[in-house]
Amino acid sequence: MEQSVNEPVRTVADIIAASYEGLTRSEKRLADTIRENYPVSGLGSITTLAENADVSTPTVARMVQKLGFKGYGEFQGRLHQELEATLSNPIAKHDRLARNVPETHILNRFGEAAIDNMRRTLSQLDQATFSGAAELLSDLDRAVYFVGGRITGALASYFFTHMQVIRPKTTLMSSNSSSWPQHMLNMAKGDVLVIFDIRRYEQDMAVLARVAKENGLEIILFTDQWASPVAKFARHTFRVHIEVPSAWDSSIVTLFVVEALIEAVQSKSWDKTRERISVLEGLFEQSRLFRKPG
Repeated sequence: MEQSVNEPVRTVADIIAASYEGLTRSEKRLADTIRENYPVSGLGSITTLAENADVSTPTVARMVQKLGFKGYGEFQGRLHQELEATLSNPIAKHDRLARNVPETHILNRFGEAAIDNMRRTLSQLDQATFSGAAELLSDLDRAVYFVGGRITGALASYFFTHMQVIRPKTTLMSSNSSSWPQHMLNMAKGDVLVIFDIRRYEQDMAVLARVAKENGLEIILFTDQWASPVAKFARHTFRVHIEVPSAWDSSIVTLFVVEALIEAVQSKSWDKTRERISVLEGLFEQSRLFRKPG
């Protein structure tokens, strides 16, 4: 099952989701089993997967062909590729790029990759997802919490800093998971939890998302094209393309989506936002630290 380099990346999970309604009852049970612990659930033998889903081995073989794979080997090979991509560390990424990237200036290579990431992300971004997330973030009856990982915590902080001015009841959670239970004490059903989780996903994020979901919170997830395990708990998921010719993943397109959401939310309640900004400017004027020189 080949995929063009210019075609938006489709994971096995995407293919299953797109084909789900056309599956038989047994095949749907198999699909649910695969998605339950994705992609690890599909990395064992065909017999093991069949037993875990309580279906026959021929059912597994039929479903993977129905999904467009030549056989279980090709299906499993795709899962291995996805897992390898999500586990790539900075050294492995750099070594791979050093072999495969043409010797042109880094500014050009990086710029082209960033533009391609933007194009791919926008081609896949569902407007209903964007509008739904903006609605949740604009609802002043809901408290909003932001959390990210070791690197993405900076994105969570950036988003929080703007939303704190636009609306009340916003909280930035530390990237240190030991502090999360205290925040959970204050979370109420209907509140919003914004999570940033990029590949080499953090297991604690999935636990946080599961507990939050069980307690009635609405989750907005920012992740990569392969999708964090948090996605199965999220109400809205933004899958952003992140690969550039660097040892590190790019946050350019993620930041673009965040800033577009900031604008969407402030536009929905501009009168109140303008009033809050005016009050904030007044507080700055009263503070010695921010007072303009006379």
